Amino acid sequence: MTVTVTELQQKGAGARRASRRLGFLSTEIKNEALLGTAQALTQRRAEILAANRADYEQARESGLSESMLDRMLLDPERLDAVAADVRAVIALPDPVGEVIEARTLPNGLEIARVRVPLGVIGAIFESRPNVTIDISSLALKSGNAVILRGGKEAIRTNIALAALAREAQSAAGVPEGALQLIEDTDRALVAEMLTMKDTIDLLIPRGGAALIEHVRDQAAMPVVAGGVGVCHTYVHASANRAKAIAVVDNAKRRRVSICNALDTVLVDRAIAGEFLPELGRRWSQAGVDMRCDTAAEEILQAAGVLVTPAAPSDFGTEFLALVAAIRVVDSLDEALEHLDRYGSGHSEAIITEDYSAAERFLREVDAAAVYVNASTQFTDGGQYGLGSEVGISTQKMHARGPMGLRELTSYKWIIRGTGQVRP
Repeated sequence: MTVTVTELQQKGAGARRASRRLGFLSTEIKNEALLGTAQALTQRRAEILAANRADYEQARESGLSESMLDRMLLDPERLDAVAADVRAVIALPDPVGEVIEARTLPNGLEIARVRVPLGVIGAIFESRPNVTIDISSLALKSGNAVILRGGKEAIRTNIALAALAREAQSAAGVPEGALQLIEDTDRALVAEMLTMKDTIDLLIPRGGAALIEHVRDQAAMPVVAGGVGVCHTYVHASANRAKAIAVVDNAKRRRVSICNALDTVLVDRAIAGEFLPELGRRWSQAGVDMRCDTAAEEILQAAGVLVTPAAPSDFGTEFLALVAAIRVVDSLDEALEHLDRYGSGHSEAIITEDYSAAERFLREVDAAAVYVNASTQFTDGGQYGLGSEVGISTQKMHARGPMGLRELTSYKWIIRGTGQVRP
C-alpha cells in the first residue's frame, strides 16, 4: 500500500493520540506487550528471516556496500540477540513516574521533579532492521509513541517486525497507533516528516553521515544526532603488549561495520617497535588494509609487513571496513591533540598500565564514551545495561552516548501546597 503525504499525517495524528494515553499506561501492560514481542521474534523466526533474505538479495544485486549489507543482515543468532534485548528492557525499571528529586521548601511547599515521556519519537534509519524492534520497545517502555521510517533496502523485514510488535501491543491493551511504520520508501516522505514539529517531539536519525547531516540541518523539531564514529585507540608507552594487541584487534575486527569499530590506532614511539610488528603480522593475515604514517610504515616494512602509506584524509575517516589508519606519536600530549583534531566525539580508548596517564585520558578526552584498557566495541546500550538503544548520541544535550529508557523521558515539576500564596 502506498502511503501518501496525507496518510503520513494521519499516522502522525494517530501516534499523537496514542501518546496521550501511553504516559500513564501501567508497567504491567507495557511489559506484557514486550514479552509478546520477544516471543513472536522466536516463534516467527522463519517468516522474518525469509523477508530479510529477500531484502538482502535485492540490496546486494543493487550494489549496496558490504558494510550496509552486514548491517541489514539478520540470522538466527542476531534475531535471538534482538529478542534478548527486548527481554532485557522488560527487566528494567519503568522510568515513567520516577521521582528524580524531592524536597520541602521553607514555606511548606513540597516540590519534586518526576520523569514523564517525551511524547512522540520519530526515527529515520538505514539498513538495520533491528532498529524497528529496539526503538519501538524502548519507546513503549518509556511511554512514548513512535513513528519509524526505515530505508527501502530493508522494507520487507521492517514491515514483518513492525507487524509482530504491533500485534503484541494490541493483544496486551496498548493504545492503537503507538507504533507507526511508514511503509512507502519515497524519499519525499522524509522531507515531510522533517516538518512535523507539531506531531514529533524528538527525531532520531540513524545511518550514514549524509543522512544524519541532512536530518540535523533540515528538521523543524529537536534532533539527537550521532552514530558516526571515528574511533581511536591509543597504545601508551606503558601498555601491556599482549593486552594491547587483544584490545586493538577486537576493536577493529570483531565487527567492522558498526559505528564503535576502531578506525585509527595511535602508538607511542616508545613501544611502537615492539607492538606494531606483532599487530601488523596479525592484521596482514586477516586482510586488514593498514594505512600508515611514515614512522609506522618504516617499522612495519622493516618487519616484512606490507602496508599502504596514509593519505591525509585517512585520519578522521570512519572506514566501516577492514581498513585502519596507524600513526606513531611521541607522547600522550600528541595523542590528545590528535583526538581533539580528528575525533568525532563517539568512543576513544587508551591502553596503559600508568594510572596517571589513564586518569588524564579519562579527564581530558571529549567523547561520549572514554575507555581504559577495553575495546570501543562495548559502546552499546545492551552492553551498558540499558536493554538496547535508540541510538548513540555524540551531542551533549540532552543525551550523550547510548540512549536508553531515561534518555526518552523529560520531567515535570510537581508542587503540593496547603494554600500558600506568594508575597
